[in-house]
Amino acid sequence: MSRYLHIVCLDTPCPADCGDAIDMMNRIKAFHKKGVKIHLHYFRFNEKCNSQELNKYCETVQSYERKDALDCLSLNTPYFVNCRCNDTLVENINKDSHPVLLEGLHTTGIINHIKQEHRKICVRMHNEASVHYREMARCTLNPAKKTFYLAESLLTKKYTSTLPDECLYACVSDEDRDSFANLGLSNVQTIPIFPSWQTVDSPEGMGSLCLFHGNLANPDTEKAALWLLSNVFNLVRIPFIIAGKNPPKSIQKAAGLCQNTCLVSNPSEREMEDLVQKAHINILPGFNKNVTGVRIKLLHALYKGRHCVTTPAMVEGTGLKDACHIGTTANAIASIISQLYYLPFEEEEVKLRKRLLEDTYNNDKNIGQFIDYLW
Repeated sequence: MSRYLHIVCLDTPCPADCGDAIDMMNRIKAFHKKGVKIHLHYFRFNEKCNSQELNKYCETVQSYERKDALDCLSLNTPYFVNCRCNDTLVENINKDSHPVLLEGLHTTGIINHIKQEHRKICVRMHNEASVHYREMARCTLNPAKKTFYLAESLLTKKYTSTLPDECLYACVSDEDRDSFANLGLSNVQTIPIFPSWQTVDSPEGMGSLCLFHGNLANPDTEKAALWLLSNVFNLVRIPFIIAGKNPPKSIQKAAGLCQNTCLVSNPSEREMEDLVQKAHINILPGFNKNVTGVRIKLLHALYKGRHCVTTPAMVEGTGLKDACHIGTTANAIASIISQLYYLPFEEEEVKLRKRLLEDTYNNDKNIGQFIDYLW
């Protein structure tokens, strides 16, 4: 008997060009591989969706517009949830009784309007949003953005405590699971993130550059890039590359002033893969005081790259500390880079990564946890 599933995505999952999209798209592929027939619903943004790719894995694909900002003002619900409350989406889901997977807290505004008789609902929590927005506020200098992020953080904490307890809330880390349990949710489970890489394929030997990559438009990623440019790259005279989506003018200017640094804007998926594998060192500092979620770029570096240098915040709660070189200050990270740049990446380190990654982030195994609950 065929199994059908509604999946509601907070944004288009394809192209999979950021952490949330990668997680969502690989989950769609994993469900499809298990024979689940998917009715996909997503909220469009900038009309960037690759519908041909989605049609390979989904029975139907429907998109919806977000509400205008003025229609989303509320003292009880955060904007990122309110803007995705859509009556047509609810009508489409209520045409049958298939189970529903809501991707992100963003899509839960409709949860009490879904007919729940004989229907299972699961919410994929990509991070602890109240913590995420508080960290976003800490990373930005723009007063208007800081105020908005702080308001979203406060509203999110209030809103999360009102979510129905009969749904399953699937978190990406044990820390997030414990955080949601402390907010009063009882049916909370850890199901790891779904990476695009399933086998460690880190090349041994020597690479030719040092790489920092990520979504450069994000405040925390921008902060990390500027910190490296100002405090680390000027201490070590070896080639550095900063690569990622939509670099702001601040990064463009700082990279231009750094003689040994090249900025690669909006690389394709293939170009990014090539950079990660050519790099001798992937440098991925993180400065969040409160950690939530799992950084997909860290997994990318460990599955496909050689040496990985980072800070404690990036690996906290991941179980991946032993696969990374950890520095707490600019001088410490510069010193680690100087030593590693002339040190070959060896087979023993590949074996360690296989042991730490390949069972934990096995998409075929982890999709089974969703299937066991939904049917």
